[in-house]
Amino acid sequence: MARLIHLNGPSGIGKSTVARRYADLHPGVLALDADQVVTMIGGWRTAFWDTLPAARRLALAMAETHLRAGYDVVMPQLVARAEQAERFEEAARAAGGEYVEIMLAAPRPQAKARFAARGDHAATDAMAALGGPVVLDRIHDHVAEYLPLRPQCTVLDTEHLDPDETCAKVAEIVARRAAAEAPRARNGDQRGNLPPSPD
Repeated sequence: MARLIHLNGPSGIGKSTVARRYADLHPGVLALDADQVVTMIGGWRTAFWDTLPAARRLALAMAETHLRAGYDVVMPQLVARAEQAERFEEAARAAGGEYVEIMLAAPRPQAKARFAARGDHAATDAMAALGGPVVLDRIHDHVAEYLPLRPQCTVLDTEHLDPDETCAKVAEIVARRAAAEAPRARNGDQRGNLPPSPD
């Protein structure tokens, strides 16, 4: 079963870097970053946040296409509202795939330092225009409120991990989910549908 691997987490935590490395190590996997898709839409530099919803819709359509072809998608995207995550989950299921959400986490001071140290990124100027560190604090607060609503989300503490180590942990989580899903797939799919009877 193809999987939509959603790398969630505060801005600057390292989602995009880990997604690219994961795809590099797993041929056929699509690293699909909505923050990169947004740069394909005219006007994004002056209206990043207004353009982002359209970029997310496009990214989900791309994800569905790749999942239907039988390939995994790894999507680094901050989501702090349950209804947004549910749209990701619905897209995976519509394509016959599984949704795996992993929250990359680190202590707030370290996460802020990572954000400050990152290079050119589509969201950097947009974040700065809204207040920079103040917005980051708000994002961390929203993530803390969001997590109790998503018990199926796996939290991965990256405080002492470099990107390669984080990527390896992500692969372990995906493998565990695949192993846990295998018995269910034999007995019926994740929505409770029974597999087709043999002719």
